[in-house]
Amino acid sequence: MSEALTIPETNTGAIGPGKLVLVVGPSGAGKDTLLGLARTACADDPNVVFARRVVTREASDTEDNEQMNVEGFREAQARGAFAAHWEAHGHAYGLPRSIQDDIRAGRTVIANVSRTVISALRHAYVNVVVVSITAPADVLAARLAMRKRGSDGNIAQRLARTVEDAEPDATIVNVSSAEYHARQLLRIISDDK
Repeated sequence: MSEALTIPETNTGAIGPGKLVLVVGPSGAGKDTLLGLARTACADDPNVVFARRVVTREASDTEDNEQMNVEGFREAQARGAFAAHWEAHGHAYGLPRSIQDDIRAGRTVIANVSRTVISALRHAYVNVVVVSITAPADVLAARLAMRKRGSDGNIAQRLARTVEDAEPDATIVNVSSAEYHARQLLRIISDDK
């Protein structure tokens, strides 16, 4: 599968007033770990929503994804169940349409997405903040090797991948304690800018 994005057409223009925080970064950067810690810290805040991605691959223990087979994903896609969906690394990914209601209600929605969808999502939503979580290449390679997830494919190819027009608003270099970097992410999530 090639990388592609589809955002269903809306007649209302860009969706707001809530904030969409897009968490992006290379495989092995620790996105899911930091998202999990931030989700726990925000558990009692009804105005902060962590979008649960739908994926067509087996989810790991650290991910909060809904696993769906390819046929089920295509059926959901045809029904318009996704606010956005894309394909990357041979798998399909989708964000549930319910995030649009949350953003219209003024909530902050946090979503783990591919760097390839940033530009389109910046156009579809009024208030988008992109947070890149990354680490040095040797750290990423070691983390991917430890993960031993067959669907990760060729580690060297994943690490060499670059994306045009994927400039973040904030970058977290995840090399210290996960708790420290989760606090950095929480500050970005709670920032009203």
